[in-house]
Amino acid sequence: MDLVTRRKFLVASGVVGGTALAAGAGAYTLGQLLETTSWKPIGGPRTLVLITLYGGNDGLATVIPYADPAYGKVRGELSYTGEQVLRLDDAMGLSPSLKNFKKQFDAGRLAIVRNVGYPKPDRSHFRSMDIWQTGQPARPGSTGWLGRWLDTVPDGDPRHAVTFERVLPPVLAGATRAGAAVTTTGSSLPKGYQPAVLTALGKATDESPLQARAARAFADLVQVDRMVQDLPEAPDEQTGSPGTGTGGRTGLAAQLEVISRCVEAGVATRVFSASLGGFDLHADGREAQENLLTELDTAVGGFVDRMSRSERGRGVVVAIYSEFGRRVRANASDGTDHGTASDVFLLGAPVNGGQYGEPPNLTDLDDGDLKFTTDFRDVYASLLAGVLDTDPGKVLDGWKGTVPRLL
Repeated sequence: MDLVTRRKFLVASGVVGGTALAAGAGAYTLGQLLETTSWKPIGGPRTLVLITLYGGNDGLATVIPYADPAYGKVRGELSYTGEQVLRLDDAMGLSPSLKNFKKQFDAGRLAIVRNVGYPKPDRSHFRSMDIWQTGQPARPGSTGWLGRWLDTVPDGDPRHAVTFERVLPPVLAGATRAGAAVTTTGSSLPKGYQPAVLTALGKATDESPLQARAARAFADLVQVDRMVQDLPEAPDEQTGSPGTGTGGRTGLAAQLEVISRCVEAGVATRVFSASLGGFDLHADGREAQENLLTELDTAVGGFVDRMSRSERGRGVVVAIYSEFGRRVRANASDGTDHGTASDVFLLGAPVNGGQYGEPPNLTDLDDGDLKFTTDFRDVYASLLAGVLDTDPGKVLDGWKGTVPRLL
């Protein structure tokens, strides 16, 4: 999400007021995040990476009911045949853009929770995202569901929940604490510096506590500089896929690259937030949707593969959601309009792969929209209990539902 759009979102949502931001959401550097590698871990060994797809991802073009006779009728030229999809079973298939997702599904590391939504759905981007990020469908409050989790953490340090965007997403704002917005710019060393010299200065020796602290600072500076310089180049903020201009300021692959390095370094962070935007495709949606899903598939597939190669990485769970799906019937512009229920994806070694929940019913509709059959709070509760070792009821206003055997 570009900075202007994110500011508008924060104002429109009413979430993350000045008090919440001041409670802990100041800008942190990568160096300050790396300082947490020496901390004693809180809770269990797992880490949550939450990816928001801004704009309303079309679930019926992502997990496709190709065998349903009603599907081709309502989607017309936007529909896919059984030969085009990546088949999950005799009824459902993934978009042909999601080859890495299919690989993870076949390996038992991708769970697809179908028809996820909430009562009395709202088709406004801002209002629906408000609901998803607060976890409060009836009346969104001023705190995010992961921010309320941070409120329960004993030391409450913001670096336990981190985003690499310049403005904190509402989901990370708690009542008394808030997560950290960590910048990946502004930490580079001046041109012409000699890495060998600073590396030598960063080596531990028999010295006073103050000298040892200074040495660690040199070592951190070199590590952060290398990390930033090696990151993929971020795309221009003014370019990208058509659709609502919401999503991470840098590409998703770049966000996940930084998260990978932080996990491998052993930072104390238990929650990372990342995002990809552009999914509000009201016209000529098929090619644009395929391109966005290819970007998602490449970034997430590479990230999950990388995480599988380390002990800490094998404790990572990726959860992917959007503020709503799209209308069942395609519009006259070969696109889709704002809808309701859609899919939530979970990936990683701790995930019990498979399809969960009821498949979409394309004939029993609510004013042209899918009827949700899984409440998103069931997914959140499973993540809170299975990844963050937290009683979901304390965070989700007493909610007791879960998605059984998901984690």
